[in-house]
Amino acid sequence: MTDRRLLRLAVAGLMLVASALVQAASGGPLQQAGNDLGDQASLQRGAQLFTNYCAGCHSLKYLRYSRMAADLGLSEDQVQASLNFSGAAIGEHITTPMPAAAEKWFGKLPPDLSLVARVRGEDWLYTYLVSFYQDEKAALGWNNQLYPNVSMPNALWELQGLQRPVLAAEADETGNKAVVGLELAAPGAMEPAQFKQAARDITNFLSYAAEPAALKRHSLGVWVILFLAVFTLLAWLLKREYWKDVH
Repeated sequence: MTDRRLLRLAVAGLMLVASALVQAASGGPLQQAGNDLGDQASLQRGAQLFTNYCAGCHSLKYLRYSRMAADLGLSEDQVQASLNFSGAAIGEHITTPMPAAAEKWFGKLPPDLSLVARVRGEDWLYTYLVSFYQDEKAALGWNNQLYPNVSMPNALWELQGLQRPVLAAEADETGNKAVVGLELAAPGAMEPAQFKQAARDITNFLSYAAEPAALKRHSLGVWVILFLAVFTLLAWLLKREYWKDVH
């Protein structure tokens, strides 16, 4: 076995170990988000869910209302009437109406979510949204299987319902039983399948918000590939013409 192949195997092994450690530290394996930036209806639903359930605390400071309207196929009136509750002008960034005094209440302002999908990844974000459960020991009465001891309530509990943890049969070395799953204790306004779609819509919208140019880039990608295919054909025909008399 060559040194290069040994190096590749070592790197692959380290990546698998690192992936396992990340999953263990974050509360288990990630669920597939299955989001699609080409699904405009999903982006519109995600924008509505975000502004109704998330924008009260979290901002998107790198995205303007006008840009969102243009990209998502919405009119200025639709955005101002249904998606803008901060009183900002259509050309301003998406901010939160939460007052600055909130830092004294919580000890820290809720983070801006402009880039959360790029930092964490879509699968992590989706799994996080569906992994909240009630926890009497937590300060806010909520915990998260993916992100244990999260200092945030479940803003979507009315839609999802109330989940409770399924604990391991045996306690660990600290005397605590690990959370191995979640089960629905009380239904919400949505059926479980509907809520999972809502979580995908929010994930899809935040993925768009992290890189709005991706929509245009994806649409241009087809034309770029088509151009390269035509150019390759022309280059091959030209090469054959030049070398047809060379033996």
